[in-house]
Amino acid sequence: MTPTIIDTDPGIDDALALLFAWGSPELEVEALTTVAGNVPLALATVNAWRVRELCRPAPAPVIAEGAAAPLRRPLRTAADYHGQDGLGDIGGWPETPERVASGQAVDVMIDAARRHRRRLVLIAIGPLTNVALALERDAEALRAIGRLVIMGGAVDVPGNVTPDAEFNIHVDPDAARRVFEAGLPIDLVPLDATRQAILRREELSEALARTPGPVAERIAAFTAFGFRERGADGTTGLTLHDPLAVGVAADPTLATWDRVRLIIGADGETRRRAGAPNCRVAVGLDRARFVQRFLERLCPRSA
Repeated sequence: MTPTIIDTDPGIDDALALLFAWGSPELEVEALTTVAGNVPLALATVNAWRVRELCRPAPAPVIAEGAAAPLRRPLRTAADYHGQDGLGDIGGWPETPERVASGQAVDVMIDAARRHRRRLVLIAIGPLTNVALALERDAEALRAIGRLVIMGGAVDVPGNVTPDAEFNIHVDPDAARRVFEAGLPIDLVPLDATRQAILRREELSEALARTPGPVAERIAAFTAFGFRERGADGTTGLTLHDPLAVGVAADPTLATWDRVRLIIGADGETRRRAGAPNCRVAVGLDRARFVQRFLERLCPRSA
């Protein structure tokens, strides 16, 4: 199993990504580090605890709290997409303990990087503030890890918050610029690939019906908010942005890749430039294989 840290701002699709990671035998999730993004930091930390409490993975990853705001600008959240509480506003979660986090995100990242070096995979599915702060503390340790898998960016497709920018990079473009200029082993999973990872409502319903129980019930409840929008053909679908990052962290062959040089614009644009590549970008997806694996691992029969 690959030692793994997930840097997250849960978020409906973040929650699905965490459940998917815990069901993936290739990954050993040691820690969840939280960052302000989809929701403010305190709520991101609570939501990480809620999802961990729902799944109860063994061993349980530590939860470490990170940056409460982007490096240089006000925080922009995504309540319209995820609900005010980040998980569809369904209520009914267990009472949160007074203390949820047991460490600081940057400390946890650096410690894991120093211990595991090339074996470590860091999956960043929120704004890159924590990763940038860890680089500031110990760039040498971060450069020695095996892979940094980032969900973010819109390389050759339109953005989802501006015509040219995707949410995670747009929230903290200053952090993203530091990360992409640092010489890290980056695998970027942008909207170019994630927009191919559409989960249809009936696919999820059928999978959850095969694995009834409290986990399936909670998944059905919190994803309902994300399925509320209908496409032009009358169907509903949930884009598996963050689960795809987990999927390719476990199995890079799920995607096709292009080695490119990217620069980060002032508003979070991710654009190709001539020069030596600084990342590998997912541009295509084996959608059928990915969705099948996601549904098999999301809610195990024993849950």
